[in-house]
Amino acid sequence: METNVGQTDSLVRIVLGAFAGVISLGLLGNLVPGPMILSPVLGVVALVLIGTAVTGFCGLYSLIGVDTCSAR
Repeated sequence: METNVGQTDSLVRIVLGAFAGVISLGLLGNLVPGPMILSPVLGVVALVLIGTAVTGFCGLYSLIGVDTCSAR
């Protein structure tokens, strides 16, 4: 697996992942109004975003041929 997620892309993924995680937990604790089915969906999205940011590899990027590492 070659790294295909650049530094700026990683930062954006971490911020969006953290936001999705907080909203997911807020839904789970009834602190944020919304459908309960959204909580696990946002939780998975948060894990994927943070995971791809930490590893520097995005499977979807490799499928469509995108590489943001050169955009540093």
